[in-house]
Amino acid sequence: MDTFDFVIIGAGAAGEAAAYEARRLGASAAIVDRELFGGSCPFWACMPSKTLLHAAAVHATGGDYPWPQASARRDYMISREDRDWPDDGGHVRGLEASGATVIRGEAHVTGPHAVRVRHAEGGEREIGGRFIVLAVGTNSTVPDLPGLEAITPWTNRQATGTRTLPRTLVILGGGPTGVEMAQVFARYRVPVTLVHSRERLNHRDHPANSAVLARALEADGVTLRLGVRAKRVEAGTGPVPIHRLVVSDGSAVEGHELMLSIGRTAPLAGLGLEHLGVELVDGRVTPDDRLRIADDTYVAGDPAGPEMHTHLAHYEGEMVVRMALGEDVRPDFRAIPHATYTDPETAGVGLQLDEARASGLEAFEKTADLATSAKGYASEAFGHATIVVDRGTHTLAGAFLAGPGAAEAIHLAVLAVKTQTSIDLLADTITAFPTTARVMGGVFVEAARDLAATRP
Repeated sequence: MDTFDFVIIGAGAAGEAAAYEARRLGASAAIVDRELFGGSCPFWACMPSKTLLHAAAVHATGGDYPWPQASARRDYMISREDRDWPDDGGHVRGLEASGATVIRGEAHVTGPHAVRVRHAEGGEREIGGRFIVLAVGTNSTVPDLPGLEAITPWTNRQATGTRTLPRTLVILGGGPTGVEMAQVFARYRVPVTLVHSRERLNHRDHPANSAVLARALEADGVTLRLGVRAKRVEAGTGPVPIHRLVVSDGSAVEGHELMLSIGRTAPLAGLGLEHLGVELVDGRVTPDDRLRIADDTYVAGDPAGPEMHTHLAHYEGEMVVRMALGEDVRPDFRAIPHATYTDPETAGVGLQLDEARASGLEAFEKTADLATSAKGYASEAFGHATIVVDRGTHTLAGAFLAGPGAAEAIHLAVLAVKTQTSIDLLADTITAFPTTARVMGGVFVEAARDLAATRP
């Protein structure tokens, strides 16, 4: 049996980060994946979706970016030119150059420090690890929906990878993936209907961000069906079938393609975690504050939580290696940024007002309308800047933005939440004019004045 300091199961953002960090620190590492090294982000998720959003934005504003060019550019980005399956060779070569051992196959934990890999071409290999890192990512959740088995629904893979525009499209789920792909296809004149069970889009985000997303999608021609649940699918027939999705109010929506975007599921079942004494609860594991689920066994990336982002997966992948090797560090999840890359963008970090108050903070909220700011006037944009302030400590508890460059501007607030920077210092910070960050800076000033007025 070959043995390593780290056996890493999964080669997405978390697994790659763990392998590179292990090698940087002088530890040996084997990294195993049954599919694409690099994971979903570069091939089926972050990179292709943002590439298509860019193309659609140019196309929607009169630029010369037709769908064939957008599709070709996307294929270039995911290393899929002139083939059906992406080429992950760049990721493999990078890992091997770092000194990591790359193993392609399906991993199964057989006991503490022991993993069996079944190769796709046949045969098995036993490997041992001083530490095991589970970085298996997640897949699109497929619901138990009557009639769904009669069609071939899309997931994010088909949506970000299609080379042919659908005639019509129904998207089930209004989270980040659903709203981003809705805008892409709507801007290429595909009739899109988005069905979401909650009353507002991307409902875990700030309500003002949800409102901006709804306004933007409707302006692009997306039909929104909010507050209704999917009940069943009625498969179409004929050479060009149109499927019907019946929803909870008794009505139905129709589309040539149905895209599932209702969440993500970690492929933890069947990994052999029972050999470590780990029991799955609703298909999930519960790591401790060092991301451990058993002795010398760590989880990183989507299955670890508390949120699902590529940047968080990368952070956790590096963190588990450092902790395993004895560094006195712990992951800090207070300031995890999130963003949706629609036009306009939305972004946020930290606690919303109700969350802050529920956690015991004496919190208040301040907001500014971006449309009536210099940035809004100059770029003909709409949006907002909203902050949540802890009156007790005079620090920022959360911030939420929508508008041009929101995904970049939010990092001023990310650092402030991370370092518990005082509102007075944020208000005294000079931000460039005219930017979305400066709109938020103005809200910092208003909050500082409110705090000053209530000081004894």
